[in-house]
Amino acid sequence: MLTDRKDEHLSVVLGKLHKTSGKSTGFEALDFVHCALPEMRLDDVDVTTSFLGKRISAPLLVSSMTGGPKRAASINENLARACEVLKLPFAVGSQRVAIEEGGIGGLNLNLRTLAPSVPILGNFGAAQLNRGFGIQEALKAVEMIDADALYIHLNPLQEAVQPEGDGDWSGLFEKIVAVAEALPVPVAIKEVGSGISASLARRFGEAGIAIIDVAGAGGTNWAAVEAARIEDPDRARLANAFADWGIPTAQAVYGARAACPDATIIASGGIRNGIDIAKAIRCGADLAGQAAALLDAANTSPDLLIRHFETTIQELRVTCFCTGSADLLALKTSELQHRNGL
Repeated sequence: MLTDRKDEHLSVVLGKLHKTSGKSTGFEALDFVHCALPEMRLDDVDVTTSFLGKRISAPLLVSSMTGGPKRAASINENLARACEVLKLPFAVGSQRVAIEEGGIGGLNLNLRTLAPSVPILGNFGAAQLNRGFGIQEALKAVEMIDADALYIHLNPLQEAVQPEGDGDWSGLFEKIVAVAEALPVPVAIKEVGSGISASLARRFGEAGIAIIDVAGAGGTNWAAVEAARIEDPDRARLANAFADWGIPTAQAVYGARAACPDATIIASGGIRNGIDIAKAIRCGADLAGQAAALLDAANTSPDLLIRHFETTIQELRVTCFCTGSADLLALKTSELQHRNGL
């Protein structure tokens, strides 16, 4: 049943049957102040950075995608090949199926063989820590793909509206911290589309978890995705009521950076292009993550993914050029204004 549900999620997103969040990311209300005289060469703009101790070509993370094992295997292989070519980090979808049911879905050491030089992040849901998962399962998630870090994702809204969802979220903060303290690689916390508040980001930062992916509202809304696959009209109505729930991505980034000045902040949730990535960096993120925006390409071929990434990175580079920013450090202090003039 779990495998079927994951495959249904992928079908909904690929089929464009779901709605994105009823809220926007907040990035559309922000404009860079155009620099009409950059006084640099476009080819000299440097958008490289480091993540998890490895140099990457741009502050772009391929965020977690999932699905039934057969399709997930193809997606993961395409992602690994493309990310290795362009030196970009990527996170796998939930490894719960692989851990619980033995359905690997491409989640094995072949990923590291295909992508030996880039950061790879494992992933499972926090709710599983109240369903028998613990340090051993976290170690297995890391070891099966030779991951550089482990995402533990937070999805209380999705679980609350999902007919098969996990409603017991008691005591999870302490369990997440215990896993983080025991693992030989960093634990990264991420939401799945409703955002992480500044106060929660601060709690995690104070507990030593230094990678926070805010995954705010403005992109895929998982309550709406669940509604698209629920047959019971009353349950579907419940899920759809939360289509505009969450913290917009831009607001979540601002809040997390203020609360955790030394953490690695990842902006995901509705990141459409390289301009959005630039805005996220300017708002305080270190990287930006994309998932739904490249799912079609990921489901097709590594070549199509490479083309998508190359265009996105060039959009980021042109944004830097047209703000007079020679690199990402300069971009963080470039002029930004609200579209309403404030």
